[in-house]
Amino acid sequence: MEYRQLGESGLEVPVLSFGTATFGGGNEFFKAWGSTQVAEATRMVDLCMDAGVNFFDTADVYSQGLSEEILGQAIKGYSRDKILISTKATFPFGEGPNNQGSSRFHLTRQIESSLKRLKTDYIDIYHMHGFDGNTPVEETLHTLDGLVQSGKIRYLAASNFSGWHLMKSLAVSEKRGWSRYVAHQVYYSLANREYEWELMPLGLDQKVGGIIWSPLSAGRLGGKYRRNKPLPPESRVAQGGSPVPEAVINEEVFYNTIDAMDEVAAETGKTLAQVAINWLLQRPTVSSIIIGARNEEQLKQNLEAVGWNLTTEQVKKLDAASEIPTIYPYWHQRQNTKLNPLPQFYK
Repeated sequence: MEYRQLGESGLEVPVLSFGTATFGGGNEFFKAWGSTQVAEATRMVDLCMDAGVNFFDTADVYSQGLSEEILGQAIKGYSRDKILISTKATFPFGEGPNNQGSSRFHLTRQIESSLKRLKTDYIDIYHMHGFDGNTPVEETLHTLDGLVQSGKIRYLAASNFSGWHLMKSLAVSEKRGWSRYVAHQVYYSLANREYEWELMPLGLDQKVGGIIWSPLSAGRLGGKYRRNKPLPPESRVAQGGSPVPEAVINEEVFYNTIDAMDEVAAETGKTLAQVAINWLLQRPTVSSIIIGARNEEQLKQNLEAVGWNLTTEQVKKLDAASEIPTIYPYWHQRQNTKLNPLPQFYK
């Protein structure tokens, strides 16, 4: 397994990490993702560890804490220093007026509860699951810095931030001398490449590593979605469990991308899912890609996305098929790439 440095931190993470939102199935939305219980979760953890994937991602809101609980039980057979745990807070959890956000009140309560559910004394990477536009950034970052100083958190990360959200946070951390976000967990896939427009250049400039969620766009890039055919009834999209809205998928571009992926899959002898994940591994800023699986067979297939690389020509073919027009101001900036250089996608 290849390991990469996480942003500007000294932490090395595997290029694949395992997402546990499929653990629990605590409500209808998450049942569409999966309902993995402790016994199967333990086997999946074992498969990951055998493959060198020691990085496990969860969140407090995944089945309202049930995912964290199951992960905590599934990893109990391993020494804590051999495992990296990532969890998140910010989104609604529980009842009451302070049940969401990145306030000192909410974060202090959520970190303590997550530690109990995960049966651990510390979190390796703690994400703000989304930006809180009501709480002062200073309050959030001061609280997080205190949790780092107390040893309850090792590293900080953002998730789903806009460019200015992340840049303002980094500037405040630098000004105050507080711990900074070293990673940004983002949606990025061959189905949607908007991450490249601003967040990727920001990550390059500020040395913030990308942790990628939904690399297969909620299963759309797994090979079951075909032009002029109905959605697979067992899919997350059909069951209403997709975190990626259907409205953001350009249907014509999407199926052109699938056609290109079919060609590359035939050339490499790999599955479409493996091609989609490997393409991400070639992109700038990407530190780790979160793979999920409803069952052990899916997990085994996704783990085989590493250990080989697409050629530059194959990457360019996928890029050309999946490209969509940029929005303002990016189309204006791209009229002069000497002033606004694009990320270096090809070595």
